Amino acid sequence: MENKADFQYPHTFVLLGASGDLAKKKIYPTIWYLYRDNVLPQNTKFIGYARTKQTLEEVKEKSKKYMKVRPGEESKFDQFWEANDYLAGSYDRRIDYELLNQHISKYEKGPRANRIFYLAVPPTVFEDVTVNIKNACIAIKGYTRVIIEKPFGRDDVTSEKLSNHLASLFKEEQIYRIDHYLGKEMVQNLLTIRFANQIFSPSWNRENIASILISFKEPFGTEGRGGYFDSFGIIRDVMQNHLLQILSLVAMEKPVTLNPDDIRDEKVKVLRHIKPIELKDLLVGQYVGNPNGQGEEKLGYLDDPTVPKGSVTPTYAVAGIYINNSRWQGVPFILRCGKALNERKAEVRVQYKDVPGDIFEGHPKRNELVIRVQPGEALYLKMMSKSPGMKFDLMETELDLTYSMRYREADVPDAYERLILDVFTGTQMHFVRNDELKEAWRIFTPVLQQLEEQHIQPVPYTYGSRGPPEADQKLAEYNFKYSGSYKWQKPTLH
Repeated sequence: MENKADFQYPHTFVLLGASGDLAKKKIYPTIWYLYRDNVLPQNTKFIGYARTKQTLEEVKEKSKKYMKVRPGEESKFDQFWEANDYLAGSYDRRIDYELLNQHISKYEKGPRANRIFYLAVPPTVFEDVTVNIKNACIAIKGYTRVIIEKPFGRDDVTSEKLSNHLASLFKEEQIYRIDHYLGKEMVQNLLTIRFANQIFSPSWNRENIASILISFKEPFGTEGRGGYFDSFGIIRDVMQNHLLQILSLVAMEKPVTLNPDDIRDEKVKVLRHIKPIELKDLLVGQYVGNPNGQGEEKLGYLDDPTVPKGSVTPTYAVAGIYINNSRWQGVPFILRCGKALNERKAEVRVQYKDVPGDIFEGHPKRNELVIRVQPGEALYLKMMSKSPGMKFDLMETELDLTYSMRYREADVPDAYERLILDVFTGTQMHFVRNDELKEAWRIFTPVLQQLEEQHIQPVPYTYGSRGPPEADQKLAEYNFKYSGSYKWQKPTLH
């Protein structure tokens, strides 16, 4: 990890793919927030690079509505754009990168100068871009770091090929594979909840926990991005990366220290205890239009003109995973994700076993510890309590830590802000290491191939529903009890 002393030297942040969607919606806003909050090195230059011939003014205009400039920040915002440049060039010609290199060099005064390259480019040009960076744009007098966005391949073979390609150009410590879920506040909090609280540690095992459900739900469909989505599907898009990463943090053993590699070593160990998923462990679904819905909701996945006719790509999936070690043997970890559902949320739900020797005639419901990642970060524990008053009735309630209530003044940074700042400081804790990626693909590749080769038909579910009705049955098979009798309400601010 570099020291803050390095922050006094020039840094150049090069955004490749600067004309794309990700750049204008996510990366430009993120580097602006970091600049606005004065957390980046003082003399950082930002250079956008893409094939599109456009001026910096046009780049500014396109990203404008995503930048969230607050009143009083206008002059700071102007300074931010003054620190920016835009260059048009090809992705495959070395001469263009030599020009880019000359452009960067203009700003690099002094004994040290560092370079960060953010690759927001399509997978098809990935190899060309990385080879050209290596051949023409490596920092001479400081570090070079490369940030890579998923997809990291489509299966174990393509992922391995990509990893080998990168390893031939850069050292592992120069490569930052970004999984933005690892930057989310509550995902980062998992380590603290687990290892800084004696109350949870002794019960975090097969003796006490019945099942653990890790969910990701989105209330919208493909929205015209069906062509891209169809070549990957929900399992590659969300489950094999985001959800499996969360699983490894929930299930890992206590690391030796908080050193990034100690943490990543423990995550890899967990993954190595998991056998590849089989078809019987999986339920896949695909949304159909809701005839009573409004606008977009009327359209099913196959109604999207960019989706190939008769596609069997899943937009919903539930998978049951077992970790074959002494802590977790026999405890199902259920990964569930889907599009076009009834709500937006991502959460971890740890469901404890039923109370043994029940004296309350079957009234107690299971305890649940819920770690809500989005929207509205919260941590709450569902428990049984006596209802207030004369009667001796049991009721469900919660011990509730809702961030917006407890930390009213706190500004929870966006995942991308945290992760991009980590690249500047050289912290790799929240990035995916090569061996983690390899294990993740080992677990998922066989079943992904079976789905495609056997042309498995996904179960239909209606746009805006909770998902396929069969999913509840699947959860029950994995010892998850859904009572639906109690719903946590997000508190309102008074």
